[in-house]
Amino acid sequence: MTDRLPMEINVRQIGGIPVLEVHGRLTVGEPAEQLHSALESVVKSGAKNVVVVLNGIPQIDSSGISTLVRISIKLAREGGALRLVCGHGRVRDALTVTRLVEAIATFESESAALANF
Repeated sequence: MTDRLPMEINVRQIGGIPVLEVHGRLTVGEPAEQLHSALESVVKSGAKNVVVVLNGIPQIDSSGISTLVRISIKLAREGGALRLVCGHGRVRDALTVTRLVEAIATFESESAALANF
């Protein structure tokens, strides 16, 4: 069995909007919980609009997708929105197959996602 690198989440602000840049596998267990905690933290700090950059994710499973859906719903209920940044590849394919790209606005670039608010 190979060791998996831990997931890393970098949080920064651009124009008052939190941008979470995620690196590593977004799968069941600790990675999905780690992302959920990071997203909950920015929401509790008052953020209404959030961008999550998934370009550093080589793999996502149903737990990772569920985390994104839960936060998107929570933000929508509070009058905000979640935007995803995800280029072409396996993760974008997973988001397309699950039709998540239809439910949560997904963009090729961070600047496009930020401009959508």
